[in-house]
Amino acid sequence: MSQHTTPGGYPTRRDFIKKSAAAATAAAVVSTLKTPVYGQSQAPSAGRVIGANDRIVCAFVGVGGQGYNAHVRTCKDQASRNNTALAAVCDVSKHRVGEVKNFVGEGCEGYGDYRRIVDRKDIDVIFCSTVDHWHTPVTLAGLQSGKHVYVEKPMTRYLGEAFEIYDMAKRTGKLVNVGSQGSSDQKWHQAAKWIKAGKIGPVVMCQGSYMRNNPKGEWNYGIAGWATPEDIDWKQWLGQVHKQVPFNADHYFRWRKYFPYCSGLLGDLIPHKLHPYMLATGNPEFPTRVASLGNRSFKTDRNTPGTPERDVDEIVQVIAEFPSGMVMHVTSSTVNETGTQELIRGHRANLQMGGNRVELRPERPFTEEVDPEVSEQFPAESVAAHHVDFFDAIRTGRQPNAGIDLAVRVQTVISLAEMSSRLNAMCLFDEKTRKVTTQDGREVKPINYGWNELS
Repeated sequence: MSQHTTPGGYPTRRDFIKKSAAAATAAAVVSTLKTPVYGQSQAPSAGRVIGANDRIVCAFVGVGGQGYNAHVRTCKDQASRNNTALAAVCDVSKHRVGEVKNFVGEGCEGYGDYRRIVDRKDIDVIFCSTVDHWHTPVTLAGLQSGKHVYVEKPMTRYLGEAFEIYDMAKRTGKLVNVGSQGSSDQKWHQAAKWIKAGKIGPVVMCQGSYMRNNPKGEWNYGIAGWATPEDIDWKQWLGQVHKQVPFNADHYFRWRKYFPYCSGLLGDLIPHKLHPYMLATGNPEFPTRVASLGNRSFKTDRNTPGTPERDVDEIVQVIAEFPSGMVMHVTSSTVNETGTQELIRGHRANLQMGGNRVELRPERPFTEEVDPEVSEQFPAESVAAHHVDFFDAIRTGRQPNAGIDLAVRVQTVISLAEMSSRLNAMCLFDEKTRKVTTQDGREVKPINYGWNELS
């Protein structure tokens, strides 16, 4: 999601949650990427089987800007159309819980501890819109309790957590859907149809960008007066991050600037390109190697008095190679808004992805063999359409557009890109062993909570 405003007009997305022993276990540093560590001693709950005409009962964990505007508001507006009910909201901020609970109205309960939602047998779906380092504990607990989970992008903070969620989703049979709504934009599905039909030949390269230019520093949202230590359960908000700091409203509202809580552009904007482009290939793959570089040389935070400079980069480039030979190049910036051409390059033809349609244009050597085509004009991407797809997937038993099989592959690219940038190394990945190595074959332990000071 790229919108960041809260109820009451305060711009940001935000967080919450009470830490429990189970949640701490779920988020602990893992020594292997192959074994989920959450709930090993517990048999997962089967949850409710939802029929085509059954009402789906939803709860929302994290009701800042993202959770409120993108999900609570949309679900309430579309409740009749989707046959859903809004039963509960949860956040570490008492102000936000009260405000959003009142907005939803009668029948909605408010909590400061997400376990209260997990424990409720009448809830079918959890929407998780917390700060990134809480995505895994909430998602794992939701799946373990028999609930489907819609989790905002990026799916996890670190690589090991992605496989914890993947393994738990497979173990429980519950659906995970990641909040990259471009995955429900039909132009990407049209591209996948043409690619699977062989119309452009083998996919050679994908290129895309998500660019912004904020002279005062991206994510320097306003700080609301209600945000005090008395209102916010700060210890729980920090959760398992290694760098434990005293209450800090700048960190609370502007957390996307700081590595302990997120990976910056790699976690916020780049997923909006990776999900649809990897979906459009028709056969999403794990990467074989990933390289990323960026910098924060422009010091735009200096133009917003009172805020520290960011940890994360202001410009990022990611290059990923896949087993098929396809190479993907994605760029993102907060200091220049001019994007690159949105393009999928095939050996025989190219797909131009600009706007809301797909244009197939043959490569010069194949102009006698490949006919140009233009798809219909599709509706623009929307959160509402992504919700519809998720609810339909729950009722029919199919995978949603940004389901776990796509999401774990996307998260692998994101996490390897962060490792590449922060370790200054190209990262190679073996999907069978889930091991990361450098080009000389040296195994690299994936970064996680506590791997350095900014974690």
